[in-house]
Amino acid sequence: MFEKKDYSRVGQSDLLVSPISLGTMTFGDQNTKLEAFEQLDFVLDQGINSIDCAELYPVPPKAETYTKTENILGQWIKERKNRQSFILSTKIAGPRRDLSWIRGGPTSLDKKNIINAVDQSLKRLQTDYVDLLYLHWPERNVPMFGQYKFDPKDDFKNNEQIKWVSIETQLRVLEQIIKEGKARYIAVSNEWPWGIMEFIRLAKQNNLPIINAIQNSYSLINRVAEFGVTEILFREKIGFFAYSPLAFGHLTGKYITNPQAKGRVTLFKGYAKRFDKPGVANTLTAYNKLAKKNKLSMTEMALSFVYHQWFMTSTVVGATNMTQLKENLNAYRLKLSEQILEEIEYIHLCHMNPAP
Repeated sequence: MFEKKDYSRVGQSDLLVSPISLGTMTFGDQNTKLEAFEQLDFVLDQGINSIDCAELYPVPPKAETYTKTENILGQWIKERKNRQSFILSTKIAGPRRDLSWIRGGPTSLDKKNIINAVDQSLKRLQTDYVDLLYLHWPERNVPMFGQYKFDPKDDFKNNEQIKWVSIETQLRVLEQIIKEGKARYIAVSNEWPWGIMEFIRLAKQNNLPIINAIQNSYSLINRVAEFGVTEILFREKIGFFAYSPLAFGHLTGKYITNPQAKGRVTLFKGYAKRFDKPGVANTLTAYNKLAKKNKLSMTEMALSFVYHQWFMTSTVVGATNMTQLKENLNAYRLKLSEQILEEIEYIHLCHMNPAP
């Protein structure tokens, strides 16, 4: 389905990735090992060469499932003996999320935690290296996962300013990781413009590794990346990987017709606070009407919109069954007309970013 001509370069690296990456955050919870292997085999057969993982997965994070995704992926790599045939990404969990079962509850992205995280991930993945190593979220105080306002008060604890591990320190540890051959390139996720530019500035100033990709949420109901991040992508030549292009299943339309439909929203109530905001329902209804008017499924329209953004390097899609996965991949060949895109912009301006 996907050929080399469809691939894009990741930033200034020599990595060429397919326009769709397989997200694995359901492996080990919603998907069994057998189902995961089926998905992995299928996407490689379709020409998808990018597989995205994280030490945190599966999501939502739980002590009893922590590391299962990387373990399943590692078993697949060992059995298939195909490590050279795809681009593998994983992510280092950051601090301040009350996840005490991850490396004893790391309080920072310091040298010890970064090295420990990488070594343990490689062991689980049964590989010597990853192609793209992400910091899953920033060390410092920033709005994350549904938060959208920066609050300086969160920089302080007990009236004392928190001493965040500096970005320069993080880069120097990541440089060591690269020199040791454990990662080929580095990237950041859930980052904001100031942090992205600091990573770039400090890397250039100190001859340290440059970040080659950013993985942030992007969908019809969350286009926050267009405010600042996309200009950085263009001017600094950085790749962009979009996650949650279907907004936890909201943009499939299934919760419009049946609020109790089986899916992540009903299985993990209260987890995805990003979508529990007052403007979401009306916006989804508007996009659903537009899709129906043009004889498209809401899924097709939502994915095609994300897939074909000028700044998109690869879109991370996940699925809990093969029917969903095939629909997600097939949507890539759909190109939305200028009229539909204009109507999407109209809806966007009326209901801007209801799920930031």
